[in-house]
Amino acid sequence: MHLICFGINHTTAPIALREQFSFDDKALPAALTSLHQQADINEVVIISTCNRTELYCHVDEDYDNGISTWLQQYRSGLYEAVKDSHYQYHDTDAVQHLYRVASGLDSMVLGEPQILGQLKTAYTQSLNAQTLGKSLGRLFQHAFTVAKQVRTDTAIGSSPVSVAFAAVSLSKQIFSNLKQATALLIGAGETIELVARHLQDNGIKRMIIANRSVERAHNLAADVNGYAISLGEMPAHLAEADIVISSTASQLPILGKGMVESALKQRKRRPIFMVDIAVPRDIEPEVGQLEDIYLYCVDDLHDIIEENLQSRRDAARQAEEIIDSQVSHFAGWMRSQDAVPVIRAIRDEAQQHSASVLDKALKQVQQGVPAEQAMAELARTLTNKLLHEPSRQLRLSAFQNDDENLLIMAARQLFNIKD
Repeated sequence: MHLICFGINHTTAPIALREQFSFDDKALPAALTSLHQQADINEVVIISTCNRTELYCHVDEDYDNGISTWLQQYRSGLYEAVKDSHYQYHDTDAVQHLYRVASGLDSMVLGEPQILGQLKTAYTQSLNAQTLGKSLGRLFQHAFTVAKQVRTDTAIGSSPVSVAFAAVSLSKQIFSNLKQATALLIGAGETIELVARHLQDNGIKRMIIANRSVERAHNLAADVNGYAISLGEMPAHLAEADIVISSTASQLPILGKGMVESALKQRKRRPIFMVDIAVPRDIEPEVGQLEDIYLYCVDDLHDIIEENLQSRRDAARQAEEIIDSQVSHFAGWMRSQDAVPVIRAIRDEAQQHSASVLDKALKQVQQGVPAEQAMAELARTLTNKLLHEPSRQLRLSAFQNDDENLLIMAARQLFNIKD
């Protein structure tokens, strides 16, 4: 099969090393071309993300460590740096690894879907750099199909495991109908953005985004149809909130017990559900002692996340079965490619014989030989030419072998000859 995967990822190398062995969009075309120019490497795809860099190559049968040689030449000292942290898979092991990567089974977050888009980008970049051929092209296309099947046939992606999703899940348990609820989100970073999008997907009635930088709050609010305020304006809006979810980088609490008590009075004791995702905490722990306040911190979300992770682990076992089956399917296709040159040679020879006897038959007809006689001669001559060498080899094999004759058995299978 002659496939190789050489790489490092988040489980084998620290971020400092992964940064060295990465290729951004500007560097990638040159890297693809350079590796492709190695004498024993025919096709190349390079995947480079924050969590992994992997080189997929289709190589010659006499491949002799061309990837290591290239690394030593392309980036001085890089091979020495990664030689104790890298992994290398060959043939069906390389196929299986790619399918696991595409399906999210090798990701930092089990089952995450982003890696599939990154693989498709890597495929396109290799296509543009003209380093993609029939073997890797078919392999990656099949990997995309396998990943789609895994997501369709298992629950690998149906149980989100982010802190943001867990916070919204808790909100739905407290407020069965989010369409009547108002949420105050404190912060405007990635986690709060995910929270906002989950709330929006669940039909939240209204969102208020509070952030130290009002401009960032406005940008997020515009995306999720929310309303932006500064942190200083929170006391005036806290009473409007049924749900408060906070995730900032503040070193000191942002919501104190006094501010929350004032909001509760304005709400006439209507409860507020609060989730503090921040570390250090944004909401004073004493707030949780107030009646009508349901306060959860990031540790409280662990059970929800662990439950969903277990669901993904169960789905991952199903996914592995799908992948094993599909690896066998691709291996069969690769083996079939070994027969292509033989099939082509047989067809070429048959076409030469056909052209030769047809030319002879046409000349006979032109010379006055009856067409029926010329056609019969054509059929007889072509049959003899096509079967002469196979017949000779079978007789020779039978003469030389006393035991069960594999060539004769193969001929029976090849021509579907029944006993």
